[in-house]
Amino acid sequence: MHAPPRGRYDFPPTIPLDSCPDLRSPTRFLFWLIGSYGWVVPVMTLAASTWLVPSAMTPWLLGRAIDAGVARGDTSASLTWVALLLLAIAVGVSGGVLFHTFSVRIWLLGIYGIQRRVSRRAVHLGHVLNRRVPTGEVLSVSAVDSEQFGATIEGFGHVIAVAISFGLASALMLTTSPLLGTVVLVATPLLLLASTPVLRPLTRAQSAERSESSSLTSLASDIVTGLRILRGVGGERTFARNYERQSQKVRALGVRLSTWQAVVEATSILLSGLLLVALVFLGSHRVLEGMLSVGELISFFGYAVFLTSPMQVFFDFAQRWVKGLVAAQKTLSLLGVDVPWAPTGRALSHTPVLRDELSGITVRPGRMLGIVGEDPDASAALADRLGRYLPQEAPDPVDGDLSGQERRIARRERIAARARLAREDAELAGRPCGVTADGVDYSLVDVADLRRRVIVSHTDAILFSGTLQTAVDPWGTHSRDEAEKSMIVASAEDICESLSGGWQGRIDEKGRGLSGGQRQRVVLARALLLDPDVLILVEPTSTVDALTEARIAVRLAEHRRGRTTVVVTASPLLLRRCDDIAVLVDGVEVARGSHEALHDHPDYHRIIGRGMGECDV
Repeated sequence: MHAPPRGRYDFPPTIPLDSCPDLRSPTRFLFWLIGSYGWVVPVMTLAASTWLVPSAMTPWLLGRAIDAGVARGDTSASLTWVALLLLAIAVGVSGGVLFHTFSVRIWLLGIYGIQRRVSRRAVHLGHVLNRRVPTGEVLSVSAVDSEQFGATIEGFGHVIAVAISFGLASALMLTTSPLLGTVVLVATPLLLLASTPVLRPLTRAQSAERSESSSLTSLASDIVTGLRILRGVGGERTFARNYERQSQKVRALGVRLSTWQAVVEATSILLSGLLLVALVFLGSHRVLEGMLSVGELISFFGYAVFLTSPMQVFFDFAQRWVKGLVAAQKTLSLLGVDVPWAPTGRALSHTPVLRDELSGITVRPGRMLGIVGEDPDASAALADRLGRYLPQEAPDPVDGDLSGQERRIARRERIAARARLAREDAELAGRPCGVTADGVDYSLVDVADLRRRVIVSHTDAILFSGTLQTAVDPWGTHSRDEAEKSMIVASAEDICESLSGGWQGRIDEKGRGLSGGQRQRVVLARALLLDPDVLILVEPTSTVDALTEARIAVRLAEHRRGRTTVVVTASPLLLRRCDDIAVLVDGVEVARGSHEALHDHPDYHRIIGRGMGECDV
């Protein structure tokens, strides 16, 4: 069912859904995302610094305690340094607890903040979504990339704290031994620069694995959605083989990605180990030369051990940043998409007369119009035009039977097809639609106002998991009495009685657990509850039995009396209750009248007679 959300959604202030993200580049998006969390990232960075700075000071305090107690035999001074050492350890432990607490918060904000933005964007795009972004891409951004953003932002705060502690350790080393301090300050950036060549293949491997994983998710989604149909036509094995091939390709790319990640990890350990060996070697010689005390040598060894951690954190952050850029690139492809039409600010002042130039159909206010067509797709397309919805067309998914080169070509073609659809949609939005409201073309009417006034309910409308109450009244804007009345009109009151928990009974995703007729009646009740100025129903009783259909026909006509209603159907039970019936042949109206007046019309009789025996439970 195409319906606009009502009311306002209130989100926690730490998830700035009302702010506009910077979509100019993946890097800008990541920095915008970091800034969007306000005080959380600085506080997490401060907590990380409180954790790491005492660790940087520990070798220096330990060296002073050893020199005071062992070299000079000053017990009092040694105890003082030990006390300061214990204080530093206590501060570090407290800072570690705070850092990990805020790290979890950052991860949760990254996950749920992006998921809510994706959900909001999907609702905003509505039926345009599948024309712009593959289903698997949407799921991957919500489930995978959202988690990666949390890791990237947590790593950003961590690496800043590491840089601060690294600077402090370097300063302490410089005051003790300018030579060793200089070696660390010069060698560390050189070692980091020497490792950058391995980051490029890591980026390519990450991007390739992410793209193929998205295709695999799309394929799985298509299989799950069409499983019943696949079983009917014997296509299960074919799609299973395609899924197997794609999953093996994702596995191979995952192994390749893991290999490069291992190379980066090994490089970080090797380079930090070389730095450790160099410091111990130079420090030992300085002791033999009498330039360092035993305590200072121990301090330098502690610095060397400590510096292996910042080195590894730098490498870890480089990996996280690469993954974050890949995730940001995919997220931009979704969040950067918008509906093709811009607000016009022009609203309809009353229930209008609707006219579709292509079919010649005129919908008069306050009447119930039945539309009968020999081509169900043409009739459904007419309903979409009256609701100002674009054709339900999307590029085909990549075929799993293709070779690697062929798959890359097919993927480029799919991207080009989506770009073509975007251009076509923009062109359609900028020119007259061919559907008018009181003589005013739809292109001049504000879409938001049109969505409030004209509701289109299709047979393939989705039910989300939740209670029966949320299925009928998703936005919680109506009273219990109003919702129950809509259920009665849809002859769905027995569903409430059949569910354990009644009105609060649980419904699974897509209405699993309900029969086809029950799902259809809940969808009808949901549309009726909105009580729009114009209600367009496409085959609202195609999966219910004849007795239930007869009850719905009577109740629907009574409930919508005096309000504009369009019913696209071939059911005589519904058509008998319509004020007018329009007959479509080749998508064009060829006759209009009541059920009785059209009874002997050859086209009407032929279309109605074709579906007379089709009633399912």
